[in-house]
Amino acid sequence: MKAVRTAAIPDPRHIANGWEIPTESYSDQPYIVRTDDGAWLCCVTTGAGHEGAPGQHVVSLRSTDCGRTWSPPVDVEPVNGPEASYAVMLKVPSGRIYIVYNHNTDRVTEVACHDGRAPYRRVDSLGHFVFKFSDDHGRSWSARRYDIPVRLFACDRENVYGGALCFFWNVGRPVVHDGAAYVSLHKVGRMGEGFFAQSEGVLLKSDNLLTEADPGRVRWETLPDGDIGLRTPPGGGPVSEEQSTCVLSDGAFHVVYRSIDGYPVEAYSRDGGHTWTTPRYRRYADGRLMKHPRAANFAWRCENGKYLYWFHNHGGVFIGKHPRAAGIAYDDRNPVWLCGGEEVDTPDGREIRWSQPEVVLYDDDTYVRMSYPDLVEEGGRLYLTETQKDIARVHEVEPALLAGLWGQFSVAEVAQDGLLLDLPGDGAALPREVAMPALPVFLERDGTRADFGTRDLRRGFTVEVRFDFADLSPGQPLLDSRDAAGQGLAVQTTARDTVEIVLNDGRTENRWDCDPGLLQPGRSHHLVAIVDGGPKLILFVVDGRLCDGGEYRQFGWGRFSPNLRGANGGPALRLSTALRGLRLYNRALRVSEAIGNSRAPSRRPPTPAGPSTAP
Repeated sequence: MKAVRTAAIPDPRHIANGWEIPTESYSDQPYIVRTDDGAWLCCVTTGAGHEGAPGQHVVSLRSTDCGRTWSPPVDVEPVNGPEASYAVMLKVPSGRIYIVYNHNTDRVTEVACHDGRAPYRRVDSLGHFVFKFSDDHGRSWSARRYDIPVRLFACDRENVYGGALCFFWNVGRPVVHDGAAYVSLHKVGRMGEGFFAQSEGVLLKSDNLLTEADPGRVRWETLPDGDIGLRTPPGGGPVSEEQSTCVLSDGAFHVVYRSIDGYPVEAYSRDGGHTWTTPRYRRYADGRLMKHPRAANFAWRCENGKYLYWFHNHGGVFIGKHPRAAGIAYDDRNPVWLCGGEEVDTPDGREIRWSQPEVVLYDDDTYVRMSYPDLVEEGGRLYLTETQKDIARVHEVEPALLAGLWGQFSVAEVAQDGLLLDLPGDGAALPREVAMPALPVFLERDGTRADFGTRDLRRGFTVEVRFDFADLSPGQPLLDSRDAAGQGLAVQTTARDTVEIVLNDGRTENRWDCDPGLLQPGRSHHLVAIVDGGPKLILFVVDGRLCDGGEYRQFGWGRFSPNLRGANGGPALRLSTALRGLRLYNRALRVSEAIGNSRAPSRRPPTPAGPSTAP
């Protein structure tokens, strides 16, 4: 087993700060249930090789300290058996734990493709869907393996084997509703470009799994009714997979899943999965489409009745219209973003409205991809698991981030922590020049290192402005602290009718702008530029909306150089007559804080009177 590695990076969102879940090498789908004896039980797909290599199998581990340390792994299936992969678990009222997974029982060695290309020798997503069980809180598993019967759909009968061999896998957490258990399954109709060339989702329902003591007598039903599973919206692409289901307070099922269209797909069922609303691309509460690549995107209902949604916040037509969408859509799963959700009433029943997102996890290597998360709540704290396919980890989520997401629909106050400069304007123009506060340094020399190399401080800052332009001609500075050599900070208009931030440390210059189409001449606007020195991102929040690129670009957020040392320049900050308010912070605000600032009154509230000193 791999040794547990630790890190001391001054940002809890960096994945290296998580607690490692030991595996053999390849690590996938680290999913957790809380056992009746108080432990966390984690199942994970692992192996000595890469994903899909021979020897891939399922193991489980126990932790009694919220994922900081783990017991030695227990084989659910042996390493020398047929490929066993992609397990999920469900605990039933008796305390028994069922584990469900793919099993290549027939030892198929290759898979024909529908488009005539060379066969795939990866055989971890086919064969039999099976389960075992544990009656000792995951310390051991039943010797016998039980097959789950799955009804054939049109996509199965139309595959290259006519349904004699079926392709499928599962990443979705099981759910319980009205005395029945539901397990997700992702059917694959065609193997080809992008590996899974056509896919759709179903639910496997057992009306007696929760109570039946004899596993051989467990009954299963394949939903939805009919011959077709959950697919993309009308006119969408052929990929609809990795369905994640949760149950709302009124008993409705909500499902979200990935596509290669550049957007996540969602639907609702109000009859226990027998029928579903017409699938649609997911939107924020403000009506904008969310963007997402071909990656796991999961929604969870939390103990407080609110929701969290894991996704990657980029994509759109730049994936959906790409000629190689099936392949390139797998890229860019770093950073990870979370949205908060809450139930709202609609004419058709309850649905979830979603906040704007926050970065929750990242890695410095932009090609590293973290995915396949799970969520665990323990003692009022919330934890996420994830894997980048080599190391699986557990991460505690900052409570302030969660509170911000769940409070985002009502927040309307100015963030005070880290405020360096506050010029509210009171509706009038600001002075033309003020002293420039010192901004945080991003990098410094590490005197504790033998080579005296770099210490990354992971710091950031935020610039917030209210402004009113008569026009948007390019090159108009809103504020500028650059010295004669160009070192410092500027916020200025561009030829794209946008506002950009320019960061120059005398050695390198970086810039990023807000999305086009948002700024209108003659109108007042509120703009927040967040420079986040953790993941090295620049985010723009314009009039309370986080820029996501829209149809102008795949990414609304941009990266700046990890070699940028800071953005301190001259001693003075020159201000435009268009400014009506300015705030500088010595930290990166969260998106939720920027939204709160945008809603807060622009006029500074009166200072309350102090306590009386009169006799």
